[in-house]
Amino acid sequence: MQFTEFNFHPKVAAGVAAAGYVSPTPIQARAIPPVLADRDVMGLAQTGTGKTAAFALPILHRLMNGGRGYVRALVVAPTRELAEQIHAAIGELGRNTGLRSITVYGGVGINPQIARLKKGVEIVIACPGRLLDHLNQKTIDLSRLEVLVLDEADQMFDMGFLPDIRRLLKQLPSQRQTQLFSATMPQEIRNLAKEVLRNPETVQVELVAPATTVSHALYPVQEARKTDLLFSLLKNTGTGSVLVCTRTKHRAKRLGEKLAKTGYRAASLQGNLSQNRRQAALDGFRDGRHQILVATDIAARGIAVSQVSHVINYDMPNTTDAYSHRIGRTGRATRTGDAFTMLTAADRAMERALEKALGRPIERRNIEGFAIDQDSSPAGAQPHRAKPPGGNSNPGRTKNNRRRFSGRPANPAAAASR
Repeated sequence: MQFTEFNFHPKVAAGVAAAGYVSPTPIQARAIPPVLADRDVMGLAQTGTGKTAAFALPILHRLMNGGRGYVRALVVAPTRELAEQIHAAIGELGRNTGLRSITVYGGVGINPQIARLKKGVEIVIACPGRLLDHLNQKTIDLSRLEVLVLDEADQMFDMGFLPDIRRLLKQLPSQRQTQLFSATMPQEIRNLAKEVLRNPETVQVELVAPATTVSHALYPVQEARKTDLLFSLLKNTGTGSVLVCTRTKHRAKRLGEKLAKTGYRAASLQGNLSQNRRQAALDGFRDGRHQILVATDIAARGIAVSQVSHVINYDMPNTTDAYSHRIGRTGRATRTGDAFTMLTAADRAMERALEKALGRPIERRNIEGFAIDQDSSPAGAQPHRAKPPGGNSNPGRTKNNRRRFSGRPANPAAAASR
């Protein structure tokens, strides 16, 4: 199947072609037809499967007919980073349409947003809290809304946004098309779907899809030696861009600073940063100025960098859902990637849960000098020296012909002074 078969408006089709899209991903192929037919849709798909275009393209197509200058489509996202990612995708795909979009989220001044809204926009991409602020101040009019998209609904639940979502829904027109996308489907999201969707078309892409494009490995290590292991992995593994995931903002900040001081082109992304600094870290990661980004789970949402070769779980995630979201940053669409997870003695229960979710054991790689006591390893486990993924004997190349990356610039001192 090709995108031309959807018969998008010519100006939307031109944006699709300019973006280099030829064949839709599975979620796009399954979700776009019912959305174009004005059906409500519940889409179940992992991060990185192309679901942003699955709702963005039908919105652009729909809005080519009808009025301009008022809000006709609303996309609600859990984080500022994800909102900016969606905004960028709509801007790229809709470059020829003349449709205007705006992001609405906290952490930045509200007055510039009010000014933009007064000038007239057709698409709003918003985080729940700031959107409710605008509604309470009557600085946004959603009375003629035609399309509502709730993206990453499970993450909105995890972050405690469902009460805000329900307050928002009470202020929207009942006659509208609603789309709900989620990587996982906890009971609370099932309940929400029943409340907001009318006779929906359920579109599901296998929830463990990343397992087919991502190689998983566990690295046993003592808690106190995690940072040393991280440096060893970065030094000895052929990588492209690397996302390092931590549980806490403090740890993300500390690791990012330590990597940068050592000469790696690294930055951190966590909630204590100002919006300008968060955006600078993201932009630097996307354009290659930073080849390592250290982020918390929440901050990692919205990171859409197609060349992430490795996700390193410095801390074991608390849930299998969180693991799914983290590793969704690599192996995106049809690319391959690697997920390395540091495993301490306290992580055994999560290890079993992950293996159950994946339906198979996860390879353990015991690196000499780092492995926990012998009792922590399965019988017969062999020490493993870090090497480029896929066992590539050429230390300068990985299995995808990526150049080996230690993260270090040619002149570490120069990088440290930036």
